[in-house]
Amino acid sequence: MRLAELSERSGVSTATIKYYLREGLLPPGRQLNATTAEYEEEHLRRLRLVRAMIQVGRIPVATVREVLGHIDDDSLGRTIRLGAALWALPQVPEPDEDDEYVRTAHRETTALLDRLGWRNAEQVSTLSPAYRSLVVAVAALHRLGYEWGAEQLAPYAELMHRTAVLDLDNMEAYPSEPEQVEFAVLGAILNEPVLRALHRLAQEEESARRYGFE
Repeated sequence: MRLAELSERSGVSTATIKYYLREGLLPPGRQLNATTAEYEEEHLRRLRLVRAMIQVGRIPVATVREVLGHIDDDSLGRTIRLGAALWALPQVPEPDEDDEYVRTAHRETTALLDRLGWRNAEQVSTLSPAYRSLVVAVAALHRLGYEWGAEQLAPYAELMHRTAVLDLDNMEAYPSEPEQVEFAVLGAILNEPVLRALHRLAQEEESARRYGFE
């Protein structure tokens, strides 16, 4: 397809597409002559991913470029490739390791991983942004007087593991590793708000069932 068709099918202006090409967010098309290039379906798929990261995720162009670099790095194994792409997304600030609540949260999070038998998660815990995010959240709960530890968190973690199984099952439906990692990154940007909304709707439904509307 030519640039005009790529623009029409994606809903992205030709000027924006040219900007993404200059910034290395889209691979160049196949040159037909000095002024015309042809684009494939993978350009359309990548363009939609870039648009989601920038428009929905509010991710800076430099970070988008970094994420895409990991997606396209076929020297990495699939787990490392996926992890590197997801870790490059914006994360919460680093926890203050001198904070007593952070130290407590580290102990509770480690106990949680041990309780669940998540040995792989424990191996990457010092590197994983998700681990650090959990530590920050648990520390905030303790700081406010909510003594949430491994026992309280475990049932939620088990539900999230079931969600992760569904995520990877859906990811594996895509034929190539780059497409699979693209789907996972897109899920991190778009699916997490969906899960958060479903959680709140479920709370509203359960509250109405238990207590009615009085």
